[in-house]
Amino acid sequence: MTSIQAALKSELERDAFWKGLSLFDWLWSIITVLSTAYAYTNYAPLMDVYEKVILVASSASLIVLGWHWKAIRQLSLLVFVLSLFGISRYVNGLSDAETDFFLRFLVSSQSAIMWMSALYVLATVTYFAAFIARSDFVAKVASAMTWSATVMGLVGLMVRWRESYLIGLDVGHIPVSNLYEVFILFSIITALLYLFYERRYQTRVLGGFVLLVISAAVAFLLWYTFDRQAADIQPLVPALKSYWMKIHVPANFIGYGAFALAAMVAVAYLIRFNAEKGDSNSLAMTLPELDVLDDLMYKSIALGFAFFTLATILGALWAAEAWGGYWSWDPKETWALIVWLNYAAWLHMRLTKGWRGKPMAAWAIVGLFVTLFAFLGVNMFLSGLHSYGEL
Repeated sequence: MTSIQAALKSELERDAFWKGLSLFDWLWSIITVLSTAYAYTNYAPLMDVYEKVILVASSASLIVLGWHWKAIRQLSLLVFVLSLFGISRYVNGLSDAETDFFLRFLVSSQSAIMWMSALYVLATVTYFAAFIARSDFVAKVASAMTWSATVMGLVGLMVRWRESYLIGLDVGHIPVSNLYEVFILFSIITALLYLFYERRYQTRVLGGFVLLVISAAVAFLLWYTFDRQAADIQPLVPALKSYWMKIHVPANFIGYGAFALAAMVAVAYLIRFNAEKGDSNSLAMTLPELDVLDDLMYKSIALGFAFFTLATILGALWAAEAWGGYWSWDPKETWALIVWLNYAAWLHMRLTKGWRGKPMAAWAIVGLFVTLFAFLGVNMFLSGLHSYGEL
């Protein structure tokens, strides 16, 4: 294909895309733009130029995502309505969380997070029940539970954001600043990535495997909440009072979520692989074909690697601003580099050497443990400039 033909094909595809947008697509765009304009009009004086850029970029990204993934529209609108309802219930301050029925049992940050936790665990059990019973209806129920849990998790974060400002303007911050908040974020992002691929590949049999890692995160979250009172909102340490936190942390956790998804798909791959060597009538043979699992594993790692690379670059820029240097070989930075090199090597061996199959699946699982240590183990066993995130 010549360059002229390629350019013509690209132009035709763009024309087809714009013509393919429906009335609801444009309505979604208008709603998002109006919501962004409302936020800008009311809160621009409180934002610096970087936060304004983040607001506009987030709005544009949400529009495009809504065009390509229709379900995200319903999710966003439901989160918006429930969050607004929860925020509106705070009339006399945080004390309303103990006296207002809806706050106490549904839409305060802690109530919403408890709902999220319960629904993710129930969804895990239901997905496995559907897998064992080979029931499409039960799988649909599990999928609905996962969507509901994700809604409640996002509502919990949105309301918690407002609650931090109710404590004091100097305390208020985006809720991605400590282990409690980022474990919630990790659960939500991993679930969303799974739900996207669930629709993309038209299969729900992987739900139980993927949600196992989310249930593990929920178990840690609950222990951390009740044993360490981690749900209490604390003021930010000086190093975290930066716009960099708003983009570095979410980018990092898209990477973590994608790596976790890849690892759990790799577990399913190994189960299916071993089943093909043995009993062809076993339950494991209902898992997707090995080629499908391999493709999903590759795409998840590629996505995670892209966002983790971006997060690492953003982290270096943040470090230069906060500590005066782009890199200091802090334990967190060192292990982030190890994670990056691990997945860079994985992608290199696949793309240049054509490695596939069982060894790559095992490598993806090992990669999750490397990532887990970088995410959590460093906070538990090592100290450094990132010591504000320790357990």
